[in-house]
Amino acid sequence: MNISEIMTEHVISINEDEPVIAAARLMKQHNIGSLPVRDGKNRLKGIVTDRDIVLRCVAGNINPQEVKIGEVMSRSLITASPFEDTEKVAERMGMSQIRRLPVTEDGILVGIVALGDIAKKDEFKMEASEALSEISANFRRR
Repeated sequence: MNISEIMTEHVISINEDEPVIAAARLMKQHNIGSLPVRDGKNRLKGIVTDRDIVLRCVAGNINPQEVKIGEVMSRSLITASPFEDTEKVAERMGMSQIRRLPVTEDGILVGIVALGDIAKKDEFKMEASEALSEISANFRRR
């Protein structure tokens, strides 16, 4: 099964030139903890998480109305193609210790897939469980 069959297509994202406060408000409004970040041409540039905002903005006593998303976002991206096999994507998510993965086609954001999306499919419950186990292993070691 391709990841396009289970990904969420309507992704809430934000432009890298928006102020951090706009991302925080979107996260609150939609009850989410991360936003894919795009440039003016809708190309995926990074991802900003609630943790990025706290550590790189709030803890640094930086005004979230003045600093831009592009200055606090995480730039090292792991993505999937919509045509990739779901099992392989689940393995990569586990190895990379991430719960949500942007899906891109030619650099353009076309969806997002969460471990929960994978776990909903009976044939992938084991892969999702293993990925979550790998993610959680890092927390147990600390």
